[in-house]
Amino acid sequence: RTFPAGYREVFTTRSAVYDIAKIEELREGSDLAMTFYRPANAEGGMLRFKLYRFDQTIPLSDALPMLENMGLRVLSEQPYEIFLEGRSVWINDFHMYYPYSDDINAEEIKDRFQQAFYNVWKGNVGNDSFNRLVLSAGLSWRQVGILRSYAKYFRQTGVAFSQEYLAQAVNNNPKMANRLVDLFHARFAPRGHPEREKDVEVIIAEIEAQLDEVASLDEDRIIRRYVATIMATLRTNYFQRDDQGKEKYYIAYKLNPAKIPGLPLPLPALETFVYSPTFEGVHLRSSKVARGGIRWSDRREDFRTEVLGLMKAQQVKNAVIVPSGAKGGFVCKKLPTDGSREDILAEGIRCYKGFIHGLLDVVDNIKGAKTVTPKNTVRYDDVDPYLVVAADKGTASFSDIANSISKEYDLWLGDAFASGGSVGYDHKKIGITARGAWESVKCHFREMGIDPYETEFTALGIGDMSGDVFGNGLLMTDKVKLVAAFNHMHIFLDPTPDAKASYSERIRLYNTPRSSWADYDPTLISKGGGVFKRSAKAIKLSPEVRKLLDIKQEVMVPNDLIRAILAAPVDLIWNGGIGTYVKSTKESHDDVGDRTNDNVRVNANKLRAKVVAEGGNLGFTQLARV
Repeated sequence: RTFPAGYREVFTTRSAVYDIAKIEELREGSDLAMTFYRPANAEGGMLRFKLYRFDQTIPLSDALPMLENMGLRVLSEQPYEIFLEGRSVWINDFHMYYPYSDDINAEEIKDRFQQAFYNVWKGNVGNDSFNRLVLSAGLSWRQVGILRSYAKYFRQTGVAFSQEYLAQAVNNNPKMANRLVDLFHARFAPRGHPEREKDVEVIIAEIEAQLDEVASLDEDRIIRRYVATIMATLRTNYFQRDDQGKEKYYIAYKLNPAKIPGLPLPLPALETFVYSPTFEGVHLRSSKVARGGIRWSDRREDFRTEVLGLMKAQQVKNAVIVPSGAKGGFVCKKLPTDGSREDILAEGIRCYKGFIHGLLDVVDNIKGAKTVTPKNTVRYDDVDPYLVVAADKGTASFSDIANSISKEYDLWLGDAFASGGSVGYDHKKIGITARGAWESVKCHFREMGIDPYETEFTALGIGDMSGDVFGNGLLMTDKVKLVAAFNHMHIFLDPTPDAKASYSERIRLYNTPRSSWADYDPTLISKGGGVFKRSAKAIKLSPEVRKLLDIKQEVMVPNDLIRAILAAPVDLIWNGGIGTYVKSTKESHDDVGDRTNDNVRVNANKLRAKVVAEGGNLGFTQLARV
């Protein structure tokens, strides 16, 4: 009587006994039980999958994409609710078809499939078409993660192929996918390869031979890129375990960029890429001994481009000290959509912690007089114990967190791992970079007979108040009349601002964690102004804005509006953002090497500002400055 009539009509007593055993798994503490099987006398490719869960069913909108991404076509689903000892148990019964093979052995792949599904459901694995390789190539969910994580890195390096196309390339060639994973294991598995170099040579030769069978030139290029990047990998934490002996939820690769074809210049000396379903991050070093900040980036699609530009600038800044330049950045992929600032900050800290763990997993430590490589790590580089980080945009208060992780790893640097923190200097509070750039503003204004502390002046800005350079710079004096600004998300326009009122509002934004222009009090914006999204289809311009920018157009797309802002007749351009926005007439956009900003960049001869302050990184090309 425990089972409803609909269930009893479909299933035998033997099936019910089996289902009761699965329900017992729930009673023993499992949050999800399941069984994947092929019914007796089922036609070729036909499969069944049952899910068991207390109190609530798994929504179809969640389950169907997971199953379809594993290469299965769901033909139907039937839910059953069972009451057992006063508690509800839901059984979801899926009828499925596997179109790629008629003789799939469900018993052989059962455990591998169920582990993969469970980890996708828990969010430990990406839910995408790479998961087809579990059935087609016989890979485990973690082995699939190797190919997925490298593909995520490829996307950051600017490859022309989409993530879906990269997945399609290995899905169309499952044997090749297997060999790529074999190559990775041969290079980095700590055990099982006594003749490691020979094994690698054999696998590469087999891949080269099998490439003749790959019909698509693009797929050939993608597979070769996998091979090159695996061979350029110096270390990985893939085979490491945490303190509880469990596999880590993120994968870290230390890379030699010089061996990866087609990377944008300049090439870092060393690179670390960390992937997880919830965050991704990259750390670039211009030499083994290098330092620089870790940024919480908003640029999910091209954060490596952002970090590369920052590393280049940091290299110049560090020219007069011993460590060369480095820079790191990470993005959070699952920020709470409608979360509070506290919720967003908590997720950011969680991602930051994961990223720092990933970085420390692939560097050495010093114990007494010895340099020690992490356990279960095969390395192809020299000893490398020097890794330090610093605060940057979005992470100004995170140094204590990083140093607590350093302590957890018993790192030889101790709390010198992350500069700043409770016993160091707060990068943002001191505002060293902004103060230096402000000195140049004072000098130029002095030459024009203007005292920026006594006389009001107009300015346009690149950046926002949450940034170190932009935020500190726009608080140097209360005489700034900030008429326009933009960052990667918003355009801010305030045609005739009240200098003192806007100064107070900028202070508020500066002190608000992760603020944006959207947080600006609209009641303080002058007539005709506002805050507009850069994603808008078009922006209607008020008469006041048209007068400010000295233009006639009544409607502009955001990119055109930004170009008009850059060319506005103001006293000061304060660049506190990321990207190259001004080039010379002799340069093409390709010469600049910043594709993200090609659509908003202007020629230097279009500027009408009296003074330009480059507090940000690489805002002008060198020829544009001249």
